[in-house]
Amino acid sequence: MIDDAFVFDSVAHVFNFEAKNAFGKPGEMFSNHLYAFHNALTPDGETKLPPEEFLRQWTIEDIRRMVYEESDTDMLVAMPLPLTDLYHDGLSPWTECAELAARDPDRTVFWGTVNPLEGRKALDLMERQVGEFGARAFKLYNVRYDYGSPYPWRMDDPRIAFPIFEKARELGVNLIGVHKGVPLGPQPIEHTQTWDMDGAAANFPDINFVIFHVGLPFLDETCWQLIRYPNLYASLAATINFVVRAPRMFAEIMGKLLFWCGEDKIIYGSEAPIFHPQWALRAFKDFQIPQDLCDGYGYPQLTEQAKRKILGENLLRLHGMDVEDARARLGR
Repeated sequence: MIDDAFVFDSVAHVFNFEAKNAFGKPGEMFSNHLYAFHNALTPDGETKLPPEEFLRQWTIEDIRRMVYEESDTDMLVAMPLPLTDLYHDGLSPWTECAELAARDPDRTVFWGTVNPLEGRKALDLMERQVGEFGARAFKLYNVRYDYGSPYPWRMDDPRIAFPIFEKARELGVNLIGVHKGVPLGPQPIEHTQTWDMDGAAANFPDINFVIFHVGLPFLDETCWQLIRYPNLYASLAATINFVVRAPRMFAEIMGKLLFWCGEDKIIYGSEAPIFHPQWALRAFKDFQIPQDLCDGYGYPQLTEQAKRKILGENLLRLHGMDVEDARARLGR
């Protein structure tokens, strides 16, 4: 815990950045963009890895040590990636993430992942990930690739996306996350926009959808969606890391989110190991929105109650968990 706040991290990946894992230049480009994030947003005074130390195969033990031993994190989502058309193993293979969760079953939650374009194969894999490995949610990725060329699908597509949502509901899963914004590698930026979330949220009101990275750079559009649909949420993954390097920018992001959707619909995510969780956690706990932004734009202040909700309580609720029970289970 950090002070009295329960910390539930919505995303860490077991990355495999080895060159032989990437399918040619598009995969290499994707990896290099993630390293650029690490290099640009890790603040001075914190560990900034050279490319040869970052672009490697990360292990389960690396992630456990970084998140649980070296930060104030109480619980974690082990998050796979389904980029099997850019990397042999998808970049963060779901089997590794399932093993990460199995190492600390009281603390780590496994989210499954599939490629909806694979139809029946994807549905069968959902059954396996839930039935055999205890997946509590699913993470999707809208932009697929065919020999390095983008091949997008939409969250409001009745033929591609809706069967995935229906299968999730059938399996008792009501939580689905999707990568939005933050275009990487050969992604055309338009395919990372959030327009398709309206149709997903409206047609499946019993499923909660998490827009990862708060849709940056499409924050205003995301805010207009968050306020209209009670089942849309926003993850600060790869967004909270602006808190030290660009605090004014981060204040405007948080101010808009709090103004439009409130403190109950925002969840924390570290994106470990792209960023070490601890420096952003500490900076966020001490962060305040400058008063001139509150006065000029009407932004609410980032209160201690809001911080507690964002750091862990909101994500616990989305998983059907109670914060007091989680504290007791982990001896907090």
